[in-house]
Amino acid sequence: MERQEIMRRFAEAAGNPLSYARAWKERTGRKVIGSFPMNFPGELAHAAGALPMILQETDDPITAGHGVLFPFYCGFTRSMVDQAMRGEFDVLDAIMFGDHCVQLLGAADGIRMHLTKTRVIFFQLISSMCDPWTQGRSEESFAKLRAELEDFIGEAVADDAMHASIRLFNRNRALIRKLYDMRKKGTAPLGAIEMQHVVKSSMIMDKAEHTDLLQQLVAQFEGAKATPNRAVRLHLSGHFCQAPKPELLEMIEECGVVVVGDDLYHGFRYISTDVPEEGPPVSALARWYMDRNTGVPCPTRVQNNVDWDAYLLDAIRDERADGMIVLMAKFCEPHMYYYPEVKEAFEKAGVPHLLIETEHEGMALESLKTRVETFVEIVKRREAA
Repeated sequence: MERQEIMRRFAEAAGNPLSYARAWKERTGRKVIGSFPMNFPGELAHAAGALPMILQETDDPITAGHGVLFPFYCGFTRSMVDQAMRGEFDVLDAIMFGDHCVQLLGAADGIRMHLTKTRVIFFQLISSMCDPWTQGRSEESFAKLRAELEDFIGEAVADDAMHASIRLFNRNRALIRKLYDMRKKGTAPLGAIEMQHVVKSSMIMDKAEHTDLLQQLVAQFEGAKATPNRAVRLHLSGHFCQAPKPELLEMIEECGVVVVGDDLYHGFRYISTDVPEEGPPVSALARWYMDRNTGVPCPTRVQNNVDWDAYLLDAIRDERADGMIVLMAKFCEPHMYYYPEVKEAFEKAGVPHLLIETEHEGMALESLKTRVETFVEIVKRREAA
């Protein structure tokens, strides 16, 4: 299949996730399980024969959801509640909620009130990642999640099925990581929007179907020579739950930027860490949960020997990036609390960065473009000096 057709299918699933889920459900007759970001193991739902999909923010203005959540909740949570109240989540047979953000807990309560016929499964994960009991407590949480899922499905989820799903998901992540490495080296000239479509569609599509398309896409870039690019090399950081708006990514690149890496959730954060393929699958999922915070640290987790700011500086060096743009979703408390540490570390290291606060309701792209252009000019002058 040609690259253009593969990317079209990725973009279509990324742009219309619930439509994809409805078509998949009609085709297979199986259940669809939606989940909130960031730590639900899709392998578990996949092993149960369901389609796991991470619920996505839409571009639609908030209407019905205004009466449920405060306006100072982030755009992602307000969009979730709004979609639920407008009947958009009728395709979902169950929704999995995690606990990594207070605002997500509020959204879970709002959705639970209005989707009375949809099974709502809540699971809680320990947020302290370096205590002696963390692995054991994480195993307990995933074991309870497995039991709830089995109760919902009506049958046991076999270890063999879980191992098969783990191998498939690992293969999918490895292929996307290979694309990231190729882009960093210049042999896969994929723009920021294209990479977002690759990752976002992986959150939605049947994993076997997505992996097959990925294998074809990667094969088309293998053996290619690096494409020279004199644009400013930047790392994108932030956005833990929702995908940055495509028009924002397009505007950034139009300012003479090539994005060579990121730690966005709809990016490298999502595919950074594999699940161990040996041993009891529940223990493997718990290990994956703990390893993820070492792979790409998250400000919603606590780990004394891991710093997000140190990770970012290392990523900048590895990617040979000239600077970083931080995308902070408005009212994202975990990001707001941690950003001062990132700012201080980057200023101390002399690495330029720019903070952009994003909104669900829309952004003044022209004024943001002026800020990005100014930032790019500053980076160029630093490099020239």
